[in-house]
Amino acid sequence: QVQLVESGGGLVQAGDSLRLSCSASGRTFSSYAMGWFRQAPGKEREFVAAISWSGDITYFADSVKGRFTISRDNAKNTVYLQMNSLKPEDTAVYYCAAGRLARAILMDGASRLADDYEYWGQGTQVTVSS
Repeated sequence: QVQLVESGGGLVQAGDSLRLSCSASGRTFSSYAMGWFRQAPGKEREFVAAISWSGDITYFADSVKGRFTISRDNAKNTVYLQMNSLKPEDTAVYYCAAGRLARAILMDGASRLADDYEYWGQGTQVTVSS
């Protein structure tokens, strides 16, 4: 069982930066791939970024590539999402997720698919004003 708690969301202006954190419980955090997803009002949840258990494989959605980075500190059981050059369209609730059993994660280190993650946090709101 893994429990995830996101933090770091808030209200910022376009062009600003935010760093989201996701703290995980349990001693097996380092064995999980981690993902960040977001959901804007009236829209489906979408993939943002993912990182393998070791941190050497990362994936990003095209919409955030070059602006967002994902990293992890296994000693602190925490994964981070650094968001730079924020845009109003980045406004959403951001969720972190942990997974280790899905085929894509076993084969490729991480996954862009929400269904491949077993555990989810409650989310943190990010609002970017224009």
